[in-house]
Amino acid sequence: MPLSWNEIRDRAFGFSRRWADAHDESSHAKPFWIDFFEIFGITDKRVATFEHAVTKFGGGRGRADLFWRGRLLVEQKSRGKDLDAAYDQAMAYLGGIAERDLPRYVAVCDFERIRLHDLSKGTSAEFPVARLRDHIRHFAFIAGYEPQAIEPQSPVNRQAAEQMGRLHDLLKASGYGGETDQGRGGHPLQVLLVRLLFCLFADDTGIFQPAQAFRD
Repeated sequence: MPLSWNEIRDRAFGFSRRWADAHDESSHAKPFWIDFFEIFGITDKRVATFEHAVTKFGGGRGRADLFWRGRLLVEQKSRGKDLDAAYDQAMAYLGGIAERDLPRYVAVCDFERIRLHDLSKGTSAEFPVARLRDHIRHFAFIAGYEPQAIEPQSPVNRQAAEQMGRLHDLLKASGYGGETDQGRGGHPLQVLLVRLLFCLFADDTGIFQPAQAFRD
């Protein structure tokens, strides 16, 4: 079961204090990220590989500092290093990763700042490691909390619903199906509309053969 956000924030606060003076990539990177995963109650061994060997885009070999198949690639740098260059280096690794394993997120960090890129949305967020507690929800995918995007309804679906509604009203006005106590078209009309809707979807998805058989 995922930890509560209150506990995760408290752990993030402790993490920021423990790593306030970290600066060297070679000696601090691995323990830094092991401790980072523990913020969410997850051991790195369950999800991640350190120093993951990859073939760079355009040739050559390299090692991603941390790799979680399908989720996350991390490029860690020493304090004060260029995060843009770190991101370019991380992106060069993607060419050597199988498509099924490509990560959705790329994180770059220099112990002082951390930047998380969401490749599927084309967005990024950067903040100080010292303020990680305030920004920890950016890492909801580690905690097991997957944000659900609510997309506007397709205009095609709205148009179809409106047309079915007009058909209902026309058939009802013609006297088809009788009336219910609520004044709506009776049971035969409701059955007809459900069957028409099924046939339209079946025709559209190719269940009926030959194609467009119902429309014909």
